[in-house]
Amino acid sequence: MKAFKIDHIGVAVKSAEEASKIFKDVLNLEVEEEVLEDRKLKVAMVMVGDSRVELLEDMDENGTISKFIEKRGEGLHHMALEVDDIYKSVERLKAEGYRIISEPAPGAGGTIVAFVHPKDVHGILLELVERRQNNGQK
Repeated sequence: MKAFKIDHIGVAVKSAEEASKIFKDVLNLEVEEEVLEDRKLKVAMVMVGDSRVELLEDMDENGTISKFIEKRGEGLHHMALEVDDIYKSVERLKAEGYRIISEPAPGAGGTIVAFVHPKDVHGILLELVERRQNNGQK
């Protein structure tokens, strides 16, 4: 298991369109928008060099992001690290006693993602990201 870099920082927002304005209109950064139907999320991915800021808007008022905003307000939601092999990474974390709260599943931009419980990462919801090309192939 090897982590390469911070892939992105996830930010919970009420409106991805509104939140992305400062990045597009003022800072002149590229923003890619995507809807994840299966997760009922609107995502605005702000490209900042080799890293990204992921603006997450819930399309379900009872969804995870909506509940997060209700409890804590808009703001930092998670940190994502790019890993070389998400399946091996998840198995290694489990073997070491870490709780995986979301098994590997499709994520934004054709990635495979999994989440580690924040109580096991000193209060940080940690997302593991593996970038795949050609329909799920490395």
